[in-house]
Amino acid sequence: MARVSFGRVLGVLGLVAASCFGQEAEGPRSVPHDQPILVDGKLVFPDGAAIPRFLTDAERRYLVEHPLTPERGTRGAPTGTIYCVPEYDPMEAILIAWEGSSTLKSILAEMARHITTTGDADLHVAIDSSGGIPGAQATLSSAGADMSRVKFFTRTMDTIWIRDYGPRYVYRNGVRAIIDHTYNRPRPNDNAFNGFYAGQRGHEYYLIPLVHGGGNYHLSALGDAYATKLIENENPLLSKAQIVGHWQDYQNVLTEITPAFPTNIDSTQHIDMWMIVIGDREVIISDWPLASGSTQDVICDNQAASMAAARYTVHRIPAVTSGGVHYTFTNSVICNDLVLIPTYTNATASQYNATALAVWQAAMPGKTVVQVNCQGIVGLAGVMHCIVMHVPPSLGGESPVATIDEPNGGEAYAKGQQATVRWASDDNDLTYYVQIHLSTDGGQTFNTVLTNFHGDTGEFEWTVPQVDTAQARIRVIVHDFEGNTGQAISEADFTIGDPSCPADFNGDTVVNTLDVLAFLNAYSSGDPSADFNGDTVINTLDVLAFLNAYSAGC
Repeated sequence: MARVSFGRVLGVLGLVAASCFGQEAEGPRSVPHDQPILVDGKLVFPDGAAIPRFLTDAERRYLVEHPLTPERGTRGAPTGTIYCVPEYDPMEAILIAWEGSSTLKSILAEMARHITTTGDADLHVAIDSSGGIPGAQATLSSAGADMSRVKFFTRTMDTIWIRDYGPRYVYRNGVRAIIDHTYNRPRPNDNAFNGFYAGQRGHEYYLIPLVHGGGNYHLSALGDAYATKLIENENPLLSKAQIVGHWQDYQNVLTEITPAFPTNIDSTQHIDMWMIVIGDREVIISDWPLASGSTQDVICDNQAASMAAARYTVHRIPAVTSGGVHYTFTNSVICNDLVLIPTYTNATASQYNATALAVWQAAMPGKTVVQVNCQGIVGLAGVMHCIVMHVPPSLGGESPVATIDEPNGGEAYAKGQQATVRWASDDNDLTYYVQIHLSTDGGQTFNTVLTNFHGDTGEFEWTVPQVDTAQARIRVIVHDFEGNTGQAISEADFTIGDPSCPADFNGDTVVNTLDVLAFLNAYSSGDPSADFNGDTVINTLDVLAFLNAYSAGC
């Protein structure tokens, strides 16, 4: 096999940065936006800057010498039953980054009012410093947000576009886990956010080896997902099959790669700018009344036909460009029974505000559809969907839930061996500690205490006891700070020591009085099996040998 040098890899990635990403970076030249600045060889994002969703000129130049490469996690893909959560499922919270200009923050504040009231969800706010919290609280409160539902997470951030770098959630065996990726922008604080947030929430964390922007993704609860060809440009060393395979391994979805819009129409090339999945077999896709037959119109028409053939109910909604800006009505936020959709004051786009509202209301009856003026953000190549991330609830309600990874059935341990119990847990708030118990009778009883007070770290080292059993199981009981509990038990038996036990006379793998009765019956009847010591004579020496084995537990 030919060997590809590291320099060759960097060269390819640098070319991608200068070409594919460079096309994005051009952006709509008529749209004013802020740039990061280069300080000591690092990009710095000034406070209050309106950094666009697309790559800036400064970032494009930086990427030529510092190409992005997909980070690789040490854990690999999650195991067990994986369910990737669609946006129309129930949500605990909406996550935002308190970044950008006062105009952008006023849009966040209006969204917050609806999310924390009509949307019946919490608002999680990533903010650069604790010193900025009072001002953010004042802005959110003035907008009408329910401040009892607002929680701040202090962490230095770069930009507002949390859809593109924020956490993608799955349930793994019913426990929430975050799937992260390498952000397709050289914005290091944004890229590091998911690991921080996972730690703050006590959620499992997995890193998929892809360079990606999360807005270039939509999925349904049935496991079908969609992204544009941009993902292939961002990962030039991976084949299409490998990219789709990573998403399947980490998120249990089968992803269709669609054509991407020309960059002069949409500089991000993200699918959330022209399509949104709103139900298991229901989707809203843009239509182009002022650009019939254009490349973007053909892409949307073909995708609508393809999804209709896949038995989707397809709703079409207007989209236009004006002054180099892509005005979209699909870039909207579903939050429980609330739907936030954009409106615009631009003369070309505003004539479709009422039509867009009618489409959304017809597509989602029973939901409250609220229009939010997004003229102040759309010129940065994104709208409301781009500045939120969805956080699903813990499936245990107020009580913790857990899953055991090891030992979970089929393992074999020697007596006295050092071993590890591994588990994952989840709670509506935070967990406190765990109790870990061992059963030697298939989970009927848990009489051996491995630990009764251990921090919920997900891992515990133990010394395998001096017992012989083929019916060992572990139970982990998780406690939260409110005194609620939840538990997980190994799904199947594992083995300790030598499970073959002479005192298990009736062969039911449990040593108890039933074995005594079985031995005495065999002894009194002269059954050859009563020759317990194997000397070919059935006498009191066999009784003594059996009782010794019985008293020793084997």
